[in-house]
Amino acid sequence: MDGMMVERSTPQALRPELSGSHADASAAPVETLPAWTYDNGEFFRLERERLFMRTWQLICHVSEVKNPGDYATLDILGERAMVVRGKDGVIRGFVNVCRHRAARVVAGERGNCSRAIVCPYHGWTYGLDGKLKAVPAETSFPGLTKTKLGLEPLAVEVCHGFVFARFAGAGPSMAEVLAPYNDVLAAFRIEEMEPIGPVWWRELEVDWKNVMDNYLEGYHVPVGHPGLHRMLGTNYQVEVGTYGVARAFAELRDKESNNWSERAYQRLLPEVEHLPEALRWSWQYISWFPNTALNIYPDQIDFFQVIPERPGKCWIRAIPYGLKDDRRGMKAARFLNWRINNQVQVEDEQLVQDVQEGLKSRVYSVGYLSEKEVCLRQFHDMIRSHLPVAFTRTPPATGMVEAVDRAMATS
Repeated sequence: MDGMMVERSTPQALRPELSGSHADASAAPVETLPAWTYDNGEFFRLERERLFMRTWQLICHVSEVKNPGDYATLDILGERAMVVRGKDGVIRGFVNVCRHRAARVVAGERGNCSRAIVCPYHGWTYGLDGKLKAVPAETSFPGLTKTKLGLEPLAVEVCHGFVFARFAGAGPSMAEVLAPYNDVLAAFRIEEMEPIGPVWWRELEVDWKNVMDNYLEGYHVPVGHPGLHRMLGTNYQVEVGTYGVARAFAELRDKESNNWSERAYQRLLPEVEHLPEALRWSWQYISWFPNTALNIYPDQIDFFQVIPERPGKCWIRAIPYGLKDDRRGMKAARFLNWRINNQVQVEDEQLVQDVQEGLKSRVYSVGYLSEKEVCLRQFHDMIRSHLPVAFTRTPPATGMVEAVDRAMATS
């Protein structure tokens, strides 16, 4: 989250009721997560089970599963999620694994399975509600009970136009997580948007936390992102809320940038009349634990999702969405937005790759956080709350899982 915390009053239209702020941090140095947690196999397995399997993962936008039989998928850490719209209009979630021999029942990130979900391996057929309907040569399976072999269901929630799924566990709903920003999100009419570009994937040889660390702080913007600094100056503000939600936001500067793309964006961005005045020229970044965020601009939005693959390697997944708007100024603004933020992405990739190498240095064990990095501090605090072993500067010699279980039992 590229932004800086400054002493500046927040417009009432942008000021939600928040709690859990770290702005009153003590004078003692605040330490980052220890370096070993960014490249440790056992810690990564704990993250898989206790963070990613138990938190909501963004699958798609409702416009991508508009009709009965439309589906969307997401693979993450060895699990396969799918959501499909039923004949009754309800979006349901399932594990994308056939109960016969574990084949994918649907392929690709998007598609339509018409009236039924048919496994491409042996033809086992499931209804759009996940129930097993037909088995070829069914009599050759003695004792088979179809009612017990439907697709494994997943918890699903639709919130502000996005479809989320969760593999296991319980906890706050996405509506509860994003509640502090309901007014801001509703103003952009996200549920009415449609994709305005393809799904974008980027492979990075860095740990997923390294990418989120970079996203969640703007202390580096003046040095690391000169273009953003020219456009936004020191206008960025940051804040944290409950359940790991955080926000950075800023208004475009009146002073025009000396860079062609940035200056053209400032000049050509048309007024979006349905937005409140406080949001018409603002860039908003709303993130939630552990790995997802929305980048919200007057001309478009996109989600930013970090998909871990292994310790020290991850993927970034993103896709832009927008309301139908054929104005030439809007088309130009969207193109320029892409040019500007593509450069930001290039700069961020260089930074996180350099940090990943530096984390291996024998002279580095922990870093220290500024009060300007409150969103990053919240992120590290939440990881420690779920995985208390991350409090230690060196990994335990044995029994990391047991150490976490003991700490959680006594907390």
